[in-house]
Parts: sequence; structure tokens; C-alpha cells
Amino acid sequence: MVGTANNGRMRHAFSVVNGEQEVGLNSAPPSNAGSEYGGFEFTREDVYALLCERMKYKNKFNYKERCENMMDYIKRLRLCIKWFQELEGSYLFEQEKLQNALDFAESRCAEMDLIVKNKEEELNLIIVELRKSLASLQEKLSKEESEKLAAMDSLAREKEARLTVEKSQASLSEELGKIQGELQNANQRITSVSDMYKLLQEYNSSLQLYNSKLQTDLDTAHENVKRGEKEKAAIVENLSTLGGQYMTLQDQFNSCKASVNDAAKQKDALVKEVASVRAELQQERCVSQSNQLKTLQDQLDAAQNKLRVSDLSAFEAKTEFEAQKKLICELQNRLEDAELKIVEGETLRKKLHNTILELKGNIRVFCRVRPLLPEDSPGADGKDVSYPTTTEALGRGIDLTQNGQKYSFTFDKVFMPDSTQEDVFVEISQLVQSALDGYKVCIFAYGQTGSGKTYTMMGKPGNLEQKGLIPRSLEQIFQTRQSLQSQGWKYEMQVSMLEIYNETIRDLLSTKDSSRTEYGSNGKQYAIKHDANGNTHVSDLTVVDVCSSREVAFLLDQASHSRSVGKTQMNEQSSRSHFVFTLRIYGVNENTEQQVQGVLNLIDLAGSERLSKSGSTGDRLRETQAINKSLSSLSDVIFSLAKKEDHVPFRNSKLTYLLQPCLGGDSKTLMFVNISPDHSSLGESLCSLRFASRVNACEIGIPRRHANMRSFDSRLSLG
Repeated sequence: MVGTANNGRMRHAFSVVNGEQEVGLNSAPPSNAGSEYGGFEFTREDVYALLCERMKYKNKFNYKERCENMMDYIKRLRLCIKWFQELEGSYLFEQEKLQNALDFAESRCAEMDLIVKNKEEELNLIIVELRKSLASLQEKLSKEESEKLAAMDSLAREKEARLTVEKSQASLSEELGKIQGELQNANQRITSVSDMYKLLQEYNSSLQLYNSKLQTDLDTAHENVKRGEKEKAAIVENLSTLGGQYMTLQDQFNSCKASVNDAAKQKDALVKEVASVRAELQQERCVSQSNQLKTLQDQLDAAQNKLRVSDLSAFEAKTEFEAQKKLICELQNRLEDAELKIVEGETLRKKLHNTILELKGNIRVFCRVRPLLPEDSPGADGKDVSYPTTTEALGRGIDLTQNGQKYSFTFDKVFMPDSTQEDVFVEISQLVQSALDGYKVCIFAYGQTGSGKTYTMMGKPGNLEQKGLIPRSLEQIFQTRQSLQSQGWKYEMQVSMLEIYNETIRDLLSTKDSSRTEYGSNGKQYAIKHDANGNTHVSDLTVVDVCSSREVAFLLDQASHSRSVGKTQMNEQSSRSHFVFTLRIYGVNENTEQQVQGVLNLIDLAGSERLSKSGSTGDRLRETQAINKSLSSLSDVIFSLAKKEDHVPFRNSKLTYLLQPCLGGDSKTLMFVNISPDHSSLGESLCSLRFASRVNACEIGIPRRHANMRSFDSRLSLG
């Protein structure tokens, strides 16, 4: 810091400050017009010369002269100290300027993030349009193939007619001219059909080229995913290295800061000691004993030496402190850049992974592990469930240990016990959004009793932070509907809610007699029907038009009070039925005349349980048997889909028949598998994870957007 030019000003030698002359016995202090140090700066040599300066006296017993010289020397010391203080103030001002520049750069980064998100939305819209064009081309191809078959049939009929004409030629010679004319017309039709056949062949070859191009794009996407995972691994490794360096430098920074504080304290003590020595020297001015004067002089010299050493150590500590601070800032910037690259890489990986899954048509599976509860088995520590930290399995893998054997599973996402409801909803928000775009969407929760399915779907009543996926999804849909009004979109929405209790459908929104009967809540027998378009309707089911999330929240509260719940040894409030929430969306764009129709199905399945653990008897026993039977039918359907069998047993239960469009159609389907970390539930948790792996491997077809012109039926459809 000493000896360096500041702000381009020229440094002057200390001799200039002293009036270009050696400090002698009668030397006067320099003139400092304009400020205390006259605009001069000190070099390292100047400071050293000032500290090492020896006083010269003409008469060593002339105490007045000695005191004046000492006062002059102290003034110059103060001048040097004040110069150091002002230099330190300039450094603090420069630090503030750099902090302002850093804040501006961070705001620019936020703006760039917003621009990137907008570009991603534009690309998503382009992908949707390309898929629409592919579907239309496939429809044209099928239509032209049917026309080709019709033309071939016509050709066969013409050949039969020609044979008939040849056989009757002898007896019908007077009609020969007429028949020849018909024959020429037939030949012309044959020629046109042949030309059409050639055109169809060319069109078919172009479609094959287009399919090969799509396959190439899919392979490229796979390579990008692998490349992104490798880059993520390298970034994570660099991040850990930088973290270690940062901690080491932080320790050095703390030690330097402590040494600076100690040096400052020593400096203050020495300044006080110099002041006391000077006071003693003034008191003893008139005393003639030379021994006492010599002792005071020695003490003053010792104090000056200590002050000089303290200043040097303080200067060195401050220099090292500034260097360490600069290095720490640089490492923090590198650390932030590395973390940003990790976030961007993870976002790209998720986007490519979801695109690949949509092209494959797989059912996506998320796993959620609930926290340990006070009523869990004594001694449970949650160590039976662990989460791998490798790059490939981070956030997607889960390991379960039973009887010393480790079972590993990988899903699309794994939520650990400390994950919040908001964390879970962020991962499915885009899937919910696609219902407004005209897609069928189905999300259902599966798991044993007490694993947190109802908490995941419905949340905790009265607690805004613990709202479940259903209320959060509805809030997002209504907020998005409001924002799309400026683009010309208008939406109508209908809600229905039902439960399947003991293989019987019950209407949870019925305003009639709510007494429980054999066929439902008001004596009606509800029938499940599928139409030609692949939609599923429930006859006589109550359907309510809704305009806001507040109306839906009121209906959800009404349905939750009507739903069948009961107490078992495994759960105080155990759901004894399968709950199905359906939102039908019909949208019209008044500017483009485009119409879309989407469906959002959110399903909370009843929990599987073992009679030996639940202790169910009477009505609870019959409920448990019905629940396990329907879940077993769901397992049979999944097995058939995984093996791609010709016959899938959807009709074996009301649940699977109701979910047929979600499991075997063109729907976007996601399953939450909820598990408990309790040691006593390891067997059920392992079964749930194995079932979820089979579900994740099922291919149900590519989701299709529903943008056809249809009448808005008053009955609500499940898909």
C-alpha cells in the first residue's frame, strides 16, 4: 500500500515534504497549505526514514529545543498516520463502487434468465405445432390408403365386367360399340388409379424419411442427455474442490483479521505509552539529574521501536487481508458460476428427459418418502431408506435395505422426507398446465395405508403452506386462465368428484339424500360408459360449473366430509375408498377460432394394507378386502401393459375400468408412489417400489392434443 501511486498522482520524496533539507536541530515543520499534508503522499522509504530518524541537538541540555524538535517529530508522525487513514477511506470507497457493480451484474443475469425462459416457451409451442402437423399427416395417409383400397376394388369389378362382355359378345354384337366405349372409360380409370397408386407410394416413402429423421432427432436428444450428465459430474467435482478452497481461505481470512485486530490494539497501547512518556518528560524538564533523563530517553526510544514494529506488522497484515479478501471474492464468483451451470444443466436434462418419455409414451413415476412420525415403531431411525449421491442417481434413486440386503430403484424423481409440498408441485406444474393446452392428464397416488397419499394430494386443511397437489393445481389453472384472456382465450370448466367404496361408485357432490345405500350415496346405480372417441362418462354423476379456485375449494371441502374414512391400527384417519377428482376444460380462442378440450384427473387411491397389521374386523374387514382386490386388479392391468398383451383386463374392477383412458389411451399419466420409512413397513414399501418400477416401464402411447370441434356435453368425462 505504501509507495504505490494513487489515482495517477505523482509521488514526492519525503525530502520534498521536509522542505528538501535534512531534519536538523533547528528544522521547522513543513508547510502544508490546503490540507494537513499538503496533497503529498508517502512512499515506503519516506515512512522508514521518518521512523528511523535520529534527533540532533547543538546542546543536549537545552530542553526547550529538544522539546520543540520532539513536538515537530510527533506532528510529522501524526501527518503520516492521518495519510494512512485517508488512504484507507479511499480503499473503502473503491470497495463500495465494486459492490454496486456486482449488484448491477446480478440484475443483468436475472434479466438473461427471463429471456431464456421466454425462448424455452417459444420452442415448446413450436414442438406442439410440429406434433399437430404429424398427426394431420398420419390422418391424411390413412385416408389415402382407404381410397387406394376402394380403387383396387373398383378395378376388380371392372375386370369382371370385361369378362362378362367378352362372353356375351357374340349374342350382343349390336351393343359392341357401346361396350367398347365403356371399356375405354374403364381403361382411363385404371390409368388414373395407377397414377394415384404411384403418388401414394411416393408419399409413403416421404413419410418413412420423416420418421427416420424423427428417430435421428431422438438419438441426438439421448446424446445431449448423456453429455449433460457428464458435464454435470465435472461441475459437481469442481464445485466440491472450490468449496474446500473457499473454507481454507475463509480460515486464513479469519486469522488475518484477528492479527490485524491485535496489531491495532498494540498500536493503541504504544501510542498511550508514548503519550505517558512525553508527559513524564515534560514534568522532568526542570530536573537536573542526568540519570533520570537518560532513563526516560531509553524508554522513549523503546516505545518508538515498538510503535515502528507495530505499524509494520499492521501494514503487512492489512496487505495480506486485502489479498485474501480479493481471492475470496474471486472464488465466490467462480462458485456462483459453477452453481448456475449445474442448475442450467439439470433444467436441460429434465426437459430432454420429459421429451423422451413423451415420445416413448411411458408412465412417469415420482417417489415420495414421508418423514418419521412419533407413533412409528420405537427405535426407528430411517436408515433403512437411503439415497444414492452419484451423478446418475442424484435426486432420482432410492435404496431400501431389508434383512441386510440392499434393493436399488430409479424413478423420474425421488422426494426425500424434508421435501415440501411446494417442492413437489413445482415438478408437476408443467404437466398440470398441459391440461389447458388440450391434453388428457392423470395424476394418481399409490402406496400403503399411512404413507402420505392423502397428504400429498389434499394437504393439511387450514394450513396454506401444506396445501396438496389438488388445490395447488387448481390455483395454477385459474391463474393461467386469467392471464390467457389477453390472448383471446375463454375457458369453461366443470368439476365432478366420486369415490369407489366396496366396488360401488358414490357421488360426493350429490345434494340429495346422503344416506349410504348399496348402490351409492342416494340410491342411484352409476354406470361407467366409454364412447367412440375414447372418453369415459359416468351416468347421472353430479357435474358443477366452476369459475374460480374458491368455488372448487368449497366443493373439495364438501367432498372430503362425504368421503369414507375409518380408524385402523395403522392410521387414525384411513381413507377407505378411492377418490377421483375430475376437471373438464373447454377453451375457445376468439381470435383464431381454435378450440381445445382437456381433462385433469387427480386420484387418491386407498392404501393397501395387511390384515395382520391393520387389525380390521367387520365393516373394516370388508373394506380392506375390496381395496386390496381393486389394487390387485390394477396390478394385473400394469402387468398386461408391460408385457404388451393383446387383452388387458380393465373390466376386472370399477377402478381399472374407470382409469382405462389414463392407462391405455393417449393421456399424460404420472404416478406418485408414497412409502413409509418405518422399519415395520419395509415389506409393504418394497412391494410398492417394485410395483412402481413396473408402472414406469409401461408404454401407453404418445399423448395427443384434443383440438377438435365438439359440443360441450353436460356430462363430465374422465378422458
